[in-house]
Amino acid sequence: MQRTTPSRLTEIATRKLSRTALLVVGVLYIFAGLFYRDPWKTDDLTGLATMLTAFRGQEHAWLLPQIGNYAYAQEGPLLTWIGTLFIELFSPVFMLFQAPLEAQITAARLPIFIYFFVIIWATWYATYLLARRKECQPLALPFGGEPNPQDYGRMIADAAVLFIIATIGIVIRMHETSNFPLIMMCQAVAFYGMVRMLDHPIQGSTLAGLGLGAAFLTRGAIGGVPVLLALLGLLFFRNFGRRQKIWLLWSVALAAACCLIWLNAANNTNSYWTNSYLFWNNSLFSLPSPREIFSTLRDLSWFLWPTWPFMIIALWNWRKWMDAPHIFIPALLLGAAVVTVVFQQDAFESEYAMLALPCAILAALSLPTLRRSFVNTLDWFSIMIMSLAMIATWLGWIALNFGWPSKINHNITRLLTGFEPQISAIALVLAVGVCTAWFWTVSWRLRSNPAVIWRGIVLSATGLTLTWMLLALLWLPSINYNRSYKAVSDELATVIQEKNVPVDCIRQHGIGLGQRAAFYVFEGLQFSFDARCQYVLVQTTFEKIESEADPYPDNATLVWQGKRRPDRHEVFRLIQLPAK
Repeated sequence: MQRTTPSRLTEIATRKLSRTALLVVGVLYIFAGLFYRDPWKTDDLTGLATMLTAFRGQEHAWLLPQIGNYAYAQEGPLLTWIGTLFIELFSPVFMLFQAPLEAQITAARLPIFIYFFVIIWATWYATYLLARRKECQPLALPFGGEPNPQDYGRMIADAAVLFIIATIGIVIRMHETSNFPLIMMCQAVAFYGMVRMLDHPIQGSTLAGLGLGAAFLTRGAIGGVPVLLALLGLLFFRNFGRRQKIWLLWSVALAAACCLIWLNAANNTNSYWTNSYLFWNNSLFSLPSPREIFSTLRDLSWFLWPTWPFMIIALWNWRKWMDAPHIFIPALLLGAAVVTVVFQQDAFESEYAMLALPCAILAALSLPTLRRSFVNTLDWFSIMIMSLAMIATWLGWIALNFGWPSKINHNITRLLTGFEPQISAIALVLAVGVCTAWFWTVSWRLRSNPAVIWRGIVLSATGLTLTWMLLALLWLPSINYNRSYKAVSDELATVIQEKNVPVDCIRQHGIGLGQRAAFYVFEGLQFSFDARCQYVLVQTTFEKIESEADPYPDNATLVWQGKRRPDRHEVFRLIQLPAK
């Protein structure tokens, strides 16, 4: 029995989206909020700390990620390699008009542009190759007028890119010097390789193998297992002949060679680091409880918005075509990522990254199957949500700067204790320009009522990009104040200098990974492991201090106590123990 495609489109519905407009949206999306701020807790700081450790010449830090003298045996070295290389190459240029540390931070963020645009490029071309195949084409109309395969494939590929940009959960994390954008890039390259294997097995398998190897070198089992499971799943793909399946072994062998070469060199350099890394990877997965599964689904519902409803619609409408390449390959990648996340302990945003790309691709494939009334609903929903988000952004900014409405001002200032807002005329003018651009976009939709199928997701992607720009323009100083450790790091460094505390003989107690990274990034502070050192930096809370749950000896001296001013719980104490 012949299957009927659920895709029904006319040629006018696949009218070409402007390449310039797509590029502008992408550039604005990734540039906004990337510079002119401190690194934020926690992943943003830890990734940067490993780069600066290698750049500052810490022994073996190029090969083994470290935060100062602390073995950061939880991540692979690829992020450190790329970031450190960019700091070496570009920080001298930025130092012509920036302080040395600021120049290094700016240089470390440059690779994020590469990660993002490789994600866009690989996703676009892979989706285009799938969508122009015979199995994915729309139903032929009785009197003609259906789109040709190239136009149809381009429309689906454009929509996939726009769905990625519109995904709410990735917008902040995509701007961090962390493994988040890099692991998405590795997955996108592997996905492109899997698709390319349909026509060019050697080229595709090599790209898939490099993507798999890079994923392991970025996040170990968390990054590599989803891609590996997807590659192994292709062994059961009916569209892959014997030749493609043999080349799948080449993909796995290439990735294994990359990883084993690094692991062997790491083990020969520092077996303690390697053993800790392997132990961490082996302890990642366990059987989840129903409560953990519910918590993960709840978090994913907002992280993957608005792509997940469209992904479900695509899987349902294309259910008779599950063995076709355009559904099987992204669904396989999605299923592998879901299995990894569900069985991983304490999975959150960094791990959810692997679901964003396959969700976006499947969501794009739902568009030609939707009724026109549903697409119009998406348009109006996008206009309403993004307009309300911009209004809320302005209302909060007005409350922060002018004290009205008073209740909103009270709620905001509780989170920004000690912050003194200042109005930037340039930022204010640009913010008005952002709102004008959104007004023009909405006017275009209402005035021309375009028949193109991508109009709704254009509104979502453009609206999220402009909302993010508005947040960056109006709120970046206050967000930076709320999430930065620079002030408390500077305060501690001043105390160390004034009290003549030996900087190379300070131990730590309870210091979190992000806080350790912050003290190293801003002040180069490394904690000693020598038990004879008298000075100890303690991270605790006011509740523990009041209940004496974090006591120190009666004959110890409190040298300094400080905290980030907007934080109501976390506090740091530098104490001096009596000499032994």
